[in-house]
Amino acid sequence: MIKHIVAWRLSEDNDKAVSAAHIKELLEGLRGQIPGLLHIEVGVNVVTDVNAADVVLYSEFTDLEALKTYQAHPLHQAVVPKVKALTTERRSVDYEV
Repeated sequence: MIKHIVAWRLSEDNDKAVSAAHIKELLEGLRGQIPGLLHIEVGVNVVTDVNAADVVLYSEFTDLEALKTYQAHPLHQAVVPKVKALTTERRSVDYEV
């Protein structure tokens, strides 16, 4: 199994609560739409900290090939520019368990 975690900082140009809710809706809308995607959830930070990200994606895939399929999938690719437009920074980690 592969765990895929992404953390973003939101742009100050928009209402952060609205942006976070939109990102959550977009990404969680992929649930059940892409083969090999076992679990997907989006969390919104509730603690004020200068070092914290604003939004985090936690997802699980059957294997590395399923993660690659997800990343290239047209439904995911349609979400990418929408998330990029609302964020200023992105960090990710992928690991096998």
